[in-house]
Amino acid sequence: MGKLATFLSLLLMVGMCLHDPARAQNNVKLGQTGMQFLTVVTDARAAAMAGAVTTMRMHSASLFFNPACMAESDRLLDFSAGYNLWIADIKHYTASVSFRPLAGDIGVFGVSVQFVDYGEILGTSVAPNNIGYVDNGKLNAYGLAFGVGYAKALSESFSVGGQVRWVMQKLGESLVPTAEGAQLKKNQASVAVFDFGTIFKPGFKSFAFGMSVRNFAKETAFQEQSFELPLTFTLGVSMDVMDFFGERSLVRSAFVSIDAVHNRDYYEQVYFGGDINLIDVLDLRAGYVVNSDEQGFTTGFGLHQFGLAVDYAYTPFGVFTDAQRVTVRYAL
Repeated sequence: MGKLATFLSLLLMVGMCLHDPARAQNNVKLGQTGMQFLTVVTDARAAAMAGAVTTMRMHSASLFFNPACMAESDRLLDFSAGYNLWIADIKHYTASVSFRPLAGDIGVFGVSVQFVDYGEILGTSVAPNNIGYVDNGKLNAYGLAFGVGYAKALSESFSVGGQVRWVMQKLGESLVPTAEGAQLKKNQASVAVFDFGTIFKPGFKSFAFGMSVRNFAKETAFQEQSFELPLTFTLGVSMDVMDFFGERSLVRSAFVSIDAVHNRDYYEQVYFGGDINLIDVLDLRAGYVVNSDEQGFTTGFGLHQFGLAVDYAYTPFGVFTDAQRVTVRYAL
């Protein structure tokens, strides 16, 4: 119990050191970025843990958080599909698959897909009439990301991984006034995006330390307006606190995870997450986001048996509609 208390105290101290209360009171945006759908956590297990999964075994879904963790997979084939009913009736869909040939001797290969539907948006344009505009009908707005990733355990304690993605966002069409009248413009942009990460296990029970860099890309633009993508740098630690107990009858594992997140367009945030597994069938999860405008506590659960798993997450969002996520996984 002494070692457990020391470990929990260390995690709390790390979280407090990474969190700056002065900045938390301001919540000031640092810069403008586009394609924000890349920052939304769609996976239900990760969302229930407030996104604190940088060092957690997520199998093929690791491609959305830390590609290096895909090397931790012990399955030949893993597939996951997620649905996220986001705020403002925005819908997110994700899918990922990983393949681990030759028992991982040559690494783990993966593919990820992310799609966001912004719902029904009515378009207008300026016109010289009594109301000053005309209706242009519905805008077809969506975002899409397709990635190919690879991860490899370089030793028993150190793994690396990376992913390259083609990302595209379409925000409908608009009529731009010209000297000849008006010209139809397609508001669409695409760019290549890189993600990479590492995970290190120093040998102290199940303790793991990792980092990831996501959404690394060059500037892109809609028409003449250029913007950067939401580059995110994350450091994370995690451990199964049941390592300090000999008996694992009812509670098989109880992971505690902390991520410190540096965003390009927002002050630093800290994610706290917990995942308790009961008799290898039921997972109870909870998390908390420090320094967020609306998001705070998160919760969820998971059921899994015979290689099939179903996860659910519920996230209150203050003045916005609460978000709900469901993810289905299957592994061989």
